[in-house]
This record gives sequence, structure tokens and C-alpha cells, in this order.
Amino acid sequence: MTTAESASESSQAGKFDLGALLAERGGERYELHNRYLNPQLPRMLHTIGFDKVYERAEGAHFWDDEGNDHLDMLAGFGVMGLGRHHPVVRKALHDVLDLSLADLTRFDCQPLPGLLAERLLAHSPHLDRVFFGNSGTEAVEGALKFARYVTGRPRVLYCEHAFHGLTTGALSVNGESGFRDGFAPLLPDTAVPLGDLDALERELRKGDVAALIVEPIQGKGVHEAPPGYLRAAQELLHRHKALLIADEVQTGLGRTGDFYAYQHEEGVEPDLVCVAKALSGGYVPVGATLGKDWIFKKVFSSMDRVLVHSASFGSNAQAMAAGLAVLSVMEDEQIVAHVRAVGDLLRTRLAALTDRYELLADVRGRGLMIGIEFGRPRSLKLRSRWTMLQAARKGLFAQMVVVPLLQRHRILTQVSGDHLEVIKLIPPLIIDEGDVDRFVDAFTAVMDDAHEGGLIWEFGRTLVKQAVANR
Repeated sequence: MTTAESASESSQAGKFDLGALLAERGGERYELHNRYLNPQLPRMLHTIGFDKVYERAEGAHFWDDEGNDHLDMLAGFGVMGLGRHHPVVRKALHDVLDLSLADLTRFDCQPLPGLLAERLLAHSPHLDRVFFGNSGTEAVEGALKFARYVTGRPRVLYCEHAFHGLTTGALSVNGESGFRDGFAPLLPDTAVPLGDLDALERELRKGDVAALIVEPIQGKGVHEAPPGYLRAAQELLHRHKALLIADEVQTGLGRTGDFYAYQHEEGVEPDLVCVAKALSGGYVPVGATLGKDWIFKKVFSSMDRVLVHSASFGSNAQAMAAGLAVLSVMEDEQIVAHVRAVGDLLRTRLAALTDRYELLADVRGRGLMIGIEFGRPRSLKLRSRWTMLQAARKGLFAQMVVVPLLQRHRILTQVSGDHLEVIKLIPPLIIDEGDVDRFVDAFTAVMDDAHEGGLIWEFGRTLVKQAVANR
């Protein structure tokens, strides 16, 4: 770069100062969202006291404007698999920007997509090819299109309570009516109960099924496919010339203590696999549809069909660099083994509390994907309070637990789905034993308060009023 070019670049850069813009207008964040984006988001955050101002983040922690440390047990809905601002991923993005690559020319073959596909497929030994998009829902859309095309059949089966995304195709296989209402007509689809092989076979006998798409562990409610189900479903599907699609958007890349959750069951080899979220490193959106060679060759069967499925920003250099850095970190830092050990510790310690608290019904999951379910208590006093909440809106007790975890203990969690009494823990995969101690101590304190009739029930009354007002 010449001196003149350097001076010109510096001059151009000086016209926009992101830090100055945030310093000047960052305090307007909730007002800006209310005016220009989804107005219900700031309303909801204000109602439950989640309207925090977070200033910075690192690893599994972030800090508010008063300098208070918060533990993240949500990981941006699973996106922050390596935590926030992992130095290896951060450096890779600096490097790729500094290289000034000829990216997205559309008429060449850049090396980064091929290198990331090669590395990703090394963890997926029965799969052969990859299509890169920009998100989990795009990965699902690709899988649905590929399955329908190569089988020549229109209908896709999905499991009750499934969540595969919110674009139109992915919404067609969404098991929650609240997301689907008002958006019909959707693609031909049929829901079957997770684990019900008889229901699956009944649908397959009709001869029009292209595929079954399934989360090995459902994000909504954290329900795991029963032992042997995926293998048996795969055999049924193939017998009827249909495909198995594994949605690993949230469960993939080590989340459950295996690289993919389906690998927990021997002999399961899905025809198509969808990944996203953690592959991004928390920086650049990326999704990937992995599949068998014959599927890709049938979809992209000639030069006339070279762009029959594509994405404008798919395979961009920044996303590919982030993905390569993520996989490098996972291998170098043995993330999968770490998840298995820390996840077992967290789940075991939480499960030990079920005998202590009658409001705590179940602790389930694998690795660092854990569901904490609450249920109807035995004692009359607690049962009357529980009934009050259930009458107003199912799911309020779980929300009552989530709120003090943040407000009193500075731990961010989430309710696992609308009208569910389940909290889902999907923290960054890098949390350590100290973070486990902090969460279990805080959760124990909140449950003690709930069983003793403390402040948690005062907040419960507020939630009841809000739920009734919103009917």
C-alpha cells in the first residue's frame, strides 16, 4: 500500500467512529428498540426486570454498567459455544480482514470453504459434502429441499414439540403451534411423537414421505430421543426409501458431550445433518448442511443446476475463518471431553436436589444441555401457590426462578419454552467447576426461598397480574 493510499484509507476511516457513536447513543438502547425494532422485546425485559445494560463480555461472563459480573448459562441460545471473544477466533477474524481477500467473487473457488468443509467432515465420517449458508434455519431449509428433491416426495415428518427454525420451510416442521399460527399454508408435513416408531411407520406406509427431521435432544423441554429410537427410525426410513435428517443446530459441536448428539447411539448415520450456532464462534453467522455424496450429486446434477441452491453470503471468508478457528480450538482444548466431565458434574449435583425440594420434579439432559423441570408439590401450602400460578399461566413458576437467578445472583438462564415449567441450561462449553459451584449455590438459594415462602412468591403475584392482563 502506498503512502497516499494509506493516508486515504485513514481519512475515510476517520469519518466513522463506532466507539464514539456507542458512547454518544448507547444509553438509548431500549428506546431505539422500542421505536424501530420489535416493541415487545423491551416491554418484556422491563416487565421481568431483565432490562440490564451490559457493557463488555469475556468467556462465560459479562459485566453490566456498574461493573457487576454475570454468569452466562444461556450462551446466546447456544451461539457462544466457546464463550465470548475467544482469543483464537478473534485473531482469525483480524487475520482474515487484514488479508483483504478477493471474497465472494462468485466466479472462483476460494480455499477457506473447502478447508472448513474438510475439517467439519473429519468429525462426520459417514458424510461427504457440505453446503454453507448463514444460519440454523437456512441449514434446515437446505436439508428439506434436498430431501424432497432427491426422493421426489413432498411430505416431511417431524416430532411433536420440535423446533427447527422460523423461516417458512423450517416453520412447517415446527412442533409449536404458537409459532405456526397465522402463517399457513406451509409445506406438507405431519407431526409424530418423539420415540413412537409405530406412528412413524404408519406415516411411511403412505409412500409420500421424503424424510424425518429430528433433534436428538429437543431444545424445547430438553427431551431426549429414547435409547434405540434413532437407529430404528433410520432403518424404517431407509426401508421406505426416505431420509433421516438430524438437526444438530443446538446439540452439535460438543454441546451434549459428543461432537454430534446422534453419535451417542451406535450405528446412527443420518443422511443429512444441520449445524450452525457454535460454528460461528459467536461472531459471524454461519450454517451448514452436511450430506451424503449421492444426495449432493443428484441436487447439483449438471452445470445447468450449479446454482439451484445458493446463499448470497454463504461461504464468506469471515464466517469460514471463524468456523476453522472454532474447530481448531475444540480439538486443541479438548472441548468435547471437557463438556462431558463438567456436564456430568453439573447434572449430578442438580439431580441430587430432587429429594430435597418437592417443587423440583426432574433434572435431565446430556453434556451441557440440561433441563430442570418443576412440578406440583405435595404440601398443601405450596400446592395452593402452585395452583394459583398454573391457573394464570403455565410456565410462571419457572419464570419465577429465572428472575431471581439474574436479579439476586447475576446468573442468566432461560425458560425452555412457552407454557413449560422447565429451565434449560446451555452455557458456554468452557464453563468450569467454579461456575458450576456458583450456579448450584444460587439455584439452591432460590429453591430454599421458594419452599420457605419468601420473596419469590411476591414476584409470582406480579407475574400472575401480568399474565391475566395479557389475556
